[in-house]
Amino acid sequence: MHIRDWPSSERPREKLLARGATVLSDAELLAIFLGSGLRGRDAVATGRDLLNAHGPLRTLLERGPVELAALPGLGPARASRLAAALELGGRYLAAGLERGEALTDPQAAGRYFAQRLRGHPHEVFAALFLDTRHRALAFEELFRGTVDGAEVHPREVVRRALAHNAAALIVGHNHPSGCSEPSAADRAVTVQLKQALALVDVRLLDHLVVGDGAPVSLASRGWV
Repeated sequence: MHIRDWPSSERPREKLLARGATVLSDAELLAIFLGSGLRGRDAVATGRDLLNAHGPLRTLLERGPVELAALPGLGPARASRLAAALELGGRYLAAGLERGEALTDPQAAGRYFAQRLRGHPHEVFAALFLDTRHRALAFEELFRGTVDGAEVHPREVVRRALAHNAAALIVGHNHPSGCSEPSAADRAVTVQLKQALALVDVRLLDHLVVGDGAPVSLASRGWV
């Protein structure tokens, strides 16, 4: 049975319009991008096949556009649409930070760091530089390491903060293992960064650790 023959309340597009995107399963969301299925299977079944063979969803979407295009049921056009959708989501989060949400809504910064850092196979340490009103000036990946860690140099962080004329910043890094619990080394480097930045009158607002699930804020634990 084709999707067009399903009850309207069960068709992915109609369900999204009537009840919102959050009610759709991962396979149903993929089906909207696919448009049609593969080899006699409907789009939802094809989406489910992709997730079973190449998922879960995060693993699937972390592939680059060229790699996505090579998967059965996708191809260049569909892979391009998926990659464009991910980039739109990232730019939407960035736009929120540009409106000043980095401080007034700490979860917005967490979502942004997660979108930028989650999925790297190695540890990446980044900084979001902010002006006096805590609006985003720039986001930079400053240090890269291995699956176990990245060496952070406070002097370089200070140098980049001065280059952007930043009044404050939020830093973050990912844990490729998926565990977002801050390590003793994470707490130690936070103290070092806060002290180094204070010497040039720049505030460290937070240090976010990105793993699976919601990022962990060291500021929320009183460690910044």
